Amino acid sequence: MSCSNPNQWYKKPITNHSELSDVQFENLFEKGDLPPSLFDHEAHLRLAWLYITKYGEKGAVDKSCSEIRQFDKLHGDGTKFNTTVTIAAVKTVQHFMKKSNADDFYGFIKEFPRLKHAFKALLDQHYAFDIFSNERARTSYMEPDIQPFD
Repeated sequence: MSCSNPNQWYKKPITNHSELSDVQFENLFEKGDLPPSLFDHEAHLRLAWLYITKYGEKGAVDKSCSEIRQFDKLHGDGTKFNTTVTIAAVKTVQHFMKKSNADDFYGFIKEFPRLKHAFKALLDQHYAFDIFSNERARTSYMEPDIQPFD
C-alpha cells in the first residue's frame, strides 16, 4: 500500500465543529485553522458561550469582535464581520446563560433551541431594523432601538 503521507491514513476529516473539544475548537479558530465551512451559526454561539465562560460578558464581546474580525480577514475579504450582530449574539447568549442549568454548550443549546433555530427572531425583539444588512451596524455597534439587552 502506497501513501504519500503514511501518518494521515487514519485521520477522518472533521465535518462539524461538534467533533472538536472546546479547547480544540477555540485553538483552531483562533489560529485560523478551523475550516470556514465549520464556522456556522451554531459555532458562533459556541464561541460566544466559551468566551463568556472564560472572560465574562465584556471580555467575550472584545475577544469575539477581535477574533471573528481576524478570521473573516484570513478566510475572506474582511467584509462579512458584523460588529452589531457579534455583540448582540454575545449579549443574547449571556442573557440565556443566566437562566441555564447546563454544564456545557451542547446542554445549553438543547435547553434554549431558539438560539439556534430562531436567532434572528430573538434579535428582532430588540431592533426595528435589519442589523444583518445595515452597513452602519456592520461597522460599529448600534444599541437596540426597541428593547435593551439586560
